[in-house]
Amino acid sequence: MSVQVLGRDAVIRDLEAVTASVLTQEASTEAYRHDHARFCPAGVPLAVVHPGSTEEVAGVLRVASAHRTPVVPQGARTGLAGAANAVDGCIVVCLERMDRILRLDPAEQLAVVQPGVVNATLQEAAGEHGLFFPPDPSSFRESTIGGNVATGAGGMRCLKYGVTREAVRGLEVVLADGEVLRTGTSTAKGVAGYDLTRLFVGSEGTLGVVTEATLTLRPLPEPALTLAAVFPSTHAAMAAVATIMASGQPPSLLEFLDRETVRAVQAYRDLGLPTDTGALLVAQSDRGPHAPEDLEAMAAVCREAGALDLAVASDATESELLLEARRLVHWGVDALGSTLVEDVCVPRARLVDLVDGLARIGEEQGVLITCAGHAGDGNMHPTVVFERGDADVERRAYAAFGAVMELGLSLGGTITGEHGVGVLKREWLERELSPTALRVQRAIKHTLDPLGVLNPGKVL
Repeated sequence: MSVQVLGRDAVIRDLEAVTASVLTQEASTEAYRHDHARFCPAGVPLAVVHPGSTEEVAGVLRVASAHRTPVVPQGARTGLAGAANAVDGCIVVCLERMDRILRLDPAEQLAVVQPGVVNATLQEAAGEHGLFFPPDPSSFRESTIGGNVATGAGGMRCLKYGVTREAVRGLEVVLADGEVLRTGTSTAKGVAGYDLTRLFVGSEGTLGVVTEATLTLRPLPEPALTLAAVFPSTHAAMAAVATIMASGQPPSLLEFLDRETVRAVQAYRDLGLPTDTGALLVAQSDRGPHAPEDLEAMAAVCREAGALDLAVASDATESELLLEARRLVHWGVDALGSTLVEDVCVPRARLVDLVDGLARIGEEQGVLITCAGHAGDGNMHPTVVFERGDADVERRAYAAFGAVMELGLSLGGTITGEHGVGVLKREWLERELSPTALRVQRAIKHTLDPLGVLNPGKVL
């Protein structure tokens, strides 16, 4: 028997001593090889474990460190940058079993949850107390709080209520050697020492494994109303965005869909969308009795900017119908072929330049690039659509992806606003950050993970 096999057997034996659920057969571990970024490299795990407690996670990390075995934490695997993709010979730590809401305190407006709690489950539980958790990624019905924390997730209503890092008060994190660290506080304020909580939010499992999160909840908004506006061009739509966001009462969400995205959504599900439109804006006000006047003001701006048609909801049911087009973007575009989903965020004043640049890149590379996203905060999701199996087509698709990254940076933006770096954008992180920033980040990584066992090959 080879040394490699002996080492493998020793790792599995030690894992079985600290947690009851250890999967090793390839037929059982195949589903855990990658997240939704299936175009990113994914290895074959040595084992997949499903710990049920912080103590079990700590035991797994001690085994991994002792054997110098890589660890890849996973939630629901809904990520789009390959951060949850396995590497060869790794231990996948799937946290889905740790799915309890440990505390929900209406008086303190906070929740303490395990990482496997699904975002929608927390929303439902908080809603029973007149509260909600602000981040609402498009995958909220599937994605877990642990994954939301790991990637620094956003969503449509983050325009008004903020992203995940602003909603996390404290964390329980298992470090690479199995030691358990608690960060932050359960109080509304707390500035004692360095802000380690924000260090771990968005770290994509490269610094530690989150096993508990203390989250800020907020009072449920008043009933919301929605507006959908059809424009002849992206320029006209972006002009409306600029004016709306400069007003004294910005919307609770403001979403953009370009022509190709509208067509893809309509082909995926018949919502009666006009497929000859240049662009579609979806805006919402959640100010209850003031919502109708807010929508009228936004409608006036859209008309002034050249809107061809307007649909203004009169109640919550109609509002949800108007939002459905935006919620179906991922599925509609995904049905067109293989996709490289981007996540660039640029200053709102440069959104027109971004969209114009996307059209130019698509034409130069001979590929389709759709664009939708959160126009209110400049976070757009250009998507390169292509057919796999043709080497030249794939080369041009990846060239287009790189050109979009470069365009975003040239416009004063960032390579990711909410999806994370993962594997997909690792090389581009080095182009965005200064040498000093990279040195500091690598020093932090080395301090917390000196053996390099935590999610290797991701982010840095």
